[in-house]
Amino acid sequence: MINKVVILVGPTAVGKTDISIDIAKELDGEIVSCDSMQIYKHFDIGSAKPTKEEMQGVPHYLIDEIDPFVNFSVSDYQKKAKNYIKDIFSRGKTPIVTGGTGLYVNALMYDMDFSKSASDIEYRESLEKIAEEHGNRHVHEMLKDIDPKSYKKIHFNNLRKVIRALEVFHVTGQTIDDFSSDLTKTKDYEYVLIGLTRNRKRLYVRINKRVDIMMEAGLIEEVKNLKEMGLNESNTSMQGIGYKEVVPYLNGMYDKEAMASLIKQNSRRYAKRQMTWFRRYDDIHWFDYDNYDTYEEMKKAIIQLIHS
Repeated sequence: MINKVVILVGPTAVGKTDISIDIAKELDGEIVSCDSMQIYKHFDIGSAKPTKEEMQGVPHYLIDEIDPFVNFSVSDYQKKAKNYIKDIFSRGKTPIVTGGTGLYVNALMYDMDFSKSASDIEYRESLEKIAEEHGNRHVHEMLKDIDPKSYKKIHFNNLRKVIRALEVFHVTGQTIDDFSSDLTKTKDYEYVLIGLTRNRKRLYVRINKRVDIMMEAGLIEEVKNLKEMGLNESNTSMQGIGYKEVVPYLNGMYDKEAMASLIKQNSRRYAKRQMTWFRRYDDIHWFDYDNYDTYEEMKKAIIQLIHS
């Protein structure tokens, strides 16, 4: 057993699933998903949820567990994921966290305080979701009028501090002057943070191909079934990329080709935002598929890093 949590992150379609399973097999590990869409039951095709066959017998947690009618928060994720990590360690195995949801990664890497009033948490999470959806600059611009000093002082990519400044103003009505209260790394376990990347053009080709595969696999039918269950645009689970674009198509707002094109475009933009998010971690170890002659060579290098 490796006495630390392996956290494997990267943009959508980069290739996290295959390598996380291979690493788990090498290290006698078990996988804890860090994906805000794969967590929901019935959301299979659009979330690129790994099948039982693809899991190759490696236990996976926080996949296909949550009812899609439930509003599942980052604090809910933190509690469940940390319980799974503790259980995996207790059985002498290595926890491998893998996914692309930056909010969930933060909840496992840092001592995030979710004990304050629900309204504070909800506001903070709403800002984080806005950043995921519209980008860091959008949230940064929200500071411009209420706290010009912080707006000038904080770089738009320092999302944590931008959100903290907005939250302080939201709660107290005052601006924030002291940025010394940075998040501290969790004391619950040690971790090694690994980021996967590819040449952007090749990544975008993979994203486009994945969307084509989803369409062929029955994405439209999947969304129809979800709507028949009673889910609609107001449910958080239906706001994910790959789902939110199909609903307007079903309502006759645009044709199938336009819908597929929109999913591809939104997925590419999301991948770009994911890379912006992950690049701000100063302790991340990057592995670029294009820097290795073979997949096996890269896998071997990652395992060597984990053991070091």
